[in-house]
Amino acid sequence: MSIQLPPSAPETPSPIHEIAAAIDRIAPLQGLSCEEREWLAQCGTEIRLKVGETLFEEGMPAERMILILKGEIHVRRHRTGPMTLFIGRAGQMTGLLPFSRMTTYGGHGFAVQDVWALLFHRSLFPEIMQRIPSFGQRVVNTLLDRVREVTRIEQQAEKLTALGKLAGNLAHELNNPSAAAQRAASGILSELRHFADGRYALVAQCLSEEQVLAIQNWERLARTRAADAHGDAQTAIADREDAILRWLSEQRMEEGWRMAPELAELGVTVEDLSALPEFLSRAAMQVVLDQFASSLRAEHFAQAMLHSSERIFDLISAIKSYSYMDRAPILEVDVVAGIEATLRMLQSRMAGVEVERAFAPGMPTISAYGSELNQVWTALMENALEAMQQVNREGYQPRLRLRCGMEGDMLRIEVEDNGPGIPAELKDRVFEPFYTTKAPGHGLGLGLDNAMRIVRKHRGHLSVRSEPGATCFWVLLPLNQLQAY
Repeated sequence: MSIQLPPSAPETPSPIHEIAAAIDRIAPLQGLSCEEREWLAQCGTEIRLKVGETLFEEGMPAERMILILKGEIHVRRHRTGPMTLFIGRAGQMTGLLPFSRMTTYGGHGFAVQDVWALLFHRSLFPEIMQRIPSFGQRVVNTLLDRVREVTRIEQQAEKLTALGKLAGNLAHELNNPSAAAQRAASGILSELRHFADGRYALVAQCLSEEQVLAIQNWERLARTRAADAHGDAQTAIADREDAILRWLSEQRMEEGWRMAPELAELGVTVEDLSALPEFLSRAAMQVVLDQFASSLRAEHFAQAMLHSSERIFDLISAIKSYSYMDRAPILEVDVVAGIEATLRMLQSRMAGVEVERAFAPGMPTISAYGSELNQVWTALMENALEAMQQVNREGYQPRLRLRCGMEGDMLRIEVEDNGPGIPAELKDRVFEPFYTTKAPGHGLGLGLDNAMRIVRKHRGHLSVRSEPGATCFWVLLPLNQLQAY
């Protein structure tokens, strides 16, 4: 399939001298002689595009060099999710260039402004190189700039994708404790109001000093039983609750369903309750037990808030540890701590995954870019998790094995999963940039490439071995990193 010229190509070609003057505004071609520019103007195919018209489609064979004389072209990639891959503006030379290995267009090219351009078929390249000796050097410089720009855009997109995953993990992890804290705060407010109302009912009982002292002793004894009841099975607590409900019903207590759960969880038994009628009337028992149960509920809510705030604090600490926030770029890095921080960041995706750790004791630290090494562990663990998700077999238990130890004067870190494995024909391509087996929109194929570059930056090695049920990526990092920077 060859590129189809748009129907908006001008019926009347522009004068050669106008095209030649416009070519002089193409940055890579500035300085060409008037004769060279006029020759290019005569050889090229002039086209004009209206806003929204297509110049080429993604996947079409790349056969022409494009000189953008006026206007602006966007190239958008759809196979890996809609994203702008390239923006071509007036004064640029793009498309297929001599020495380029481009075979197909990497995206859909369309005009966002009215475009005036000149196209050159690849069959003209040898003659162009012969007629304009400096053209080769100009093309090489353009190609280098284009590679740098495309790589920068793709890497930025990969970082944004990783950041999106990280943000999603954090949102999921923070949602649970924050929602629990909100529910606990609401519960505490409700119990405070209920407790305030109960004060007046308690005052109305006109209890004697001996009765108040007996109530205090009874509650103190009930609380001491909490330590003995801690860790009781749910069935034991449920049986205790049923027994308390029956006793409260026999004593004609109102709203026993509100009091029984807290009393049972604390460890109160029917025998404990049987001591109350000895020094309290039925009405006084109702008020005392209601107040005691309300205070227990408030304490449970407070404990939930405390636990939730601790969880949020732990997550924030994990974020700081993972990103090495407020720390120097190069520092003494505890690799094991970095792996643990990465695990915490991926916790929301670890549901049902058995994690096996085998960390040698007394692992030395290394001088490294800590946050970048954590990107390596993230890429390897995410790959493992995604691989294990592909297994759909009854009784399958996803298992992630993490090992860290010494190999000579190098640290050896292994990330192994029991997923389906990497096909032999693809194993040599897993570190290839932009290569991915994920569905469109789920990755650009730069995760392992980025990991490889970071490991090499630390003078290390990243390798893989794979067979069905055992895929292991391992990293070797030298202890002496002084020459790495």
